[in-house]
Amino acid sequence: MNRDGKGAVAESRKPTLAFFFKTLFRKFPQILSLNILMLFQLLPIIAIAVTFLAGDKTPTATSVTFAPLYGINLTVSSPGIAQKLDMSSIQMGLPVFSTAMNFIIIALVILLAITWGWQNIGATYVIRGMVRGDAVFVFSDFFYGIKKNIKQGFFFGLIDLTCISVLAIDFFFFYPKTGTDFGTDFMYIVIFALAVIYFIMRFYLYNLLITFDMKNFTIIKNSFIFTILGIKRNILAFIGIVALVALHVLMLIFLITGPFAFVIVIPMVYLLAVCAFMGGYASYPIIDKYLIAPYAEEESEEFIYLKPDEKDSTQ
Repeated sequence: MNRDGKGAVAESRKPTLAFFFKTLFRKFPQILSLNILMLFQLLPIIAIAVTFLAGDKTPTATSVTFAPLYGINLTVSSPGIAQKLDMSSIQMGLPVFSTAMNFIIIALVILLAITWGWQNIGATYVIRGMVRGDAVFVFSDFFYGIKKNIKQGFFFGLIDLTCISVLAIDFFFFYPKTGTDFGTDFMYIVIFALAVIYFIMRFYLYNLLITFDMKNFTIIKNSFIFTILGIKRNILAFIGIVALVALHVLMLIFLITGPFAFVIVIPMVYLLAVCAFMGGYASYPIIDKYLIAPYAEEESEEFIYLKPDEKDSTQ
């Protein structure tokens, strides 16, 4: 123990791609635990989908040519028309909204809106600790992060959920109309670009909220700035998340039936937390580089905008 030697060499914590995989491997048990907590964020969404799809349905033709062919067939008896009518007469059950369904969906949407910001804050707080190399206790840190930011987290969650909803509605509004005219195609491209930008901005939104005393507009503005400043790390994280999600979608498409039906459970085990870890690993070093490190060695007045946190030794 006391022999002369070079001694232990401190491990480099430079946020490289290699260190990402090393950290992911080390923290994977905690990531699995965090994923369990993050699943509660999906429960209202799943419940809304089940309520909508399991309710009363009305038969609806899937082809737009069904109605005119049906009218032609009533007036002109033709084997060719009858054949085309048979091919276009495939129908599906279209869910019908009822009073009970409306109340259930509205209640679930309210529950989702209330808890959206808090759950994102809790997950971000845990991920930030993993990225910084802090001692992380998933369950207690998750709720500690919510407790320290409960008021701002609630209102910011409403803003975040509203932005996501508007972008999703616009995307599905323009997507079926693509290829019809230039204006529609242009708006679809704009909405798609905005969705990608906001997706990357979300790497920073909650990280800034839990780290700094900032107003909501300032958080959104700085997140957009960091989306540009950290473009390389952001693109890598975006590609990693999209590739991981696409892999699981392909697994569900090709292996959902028969003995491989268990693949539907695999994404629920770790996917949310791993994607959150990718975003946190890409974003926090950028925040540290431009907002924390320049003032960490100086007791300047600007440094007081860091939120006080007795669990955070760096502050």
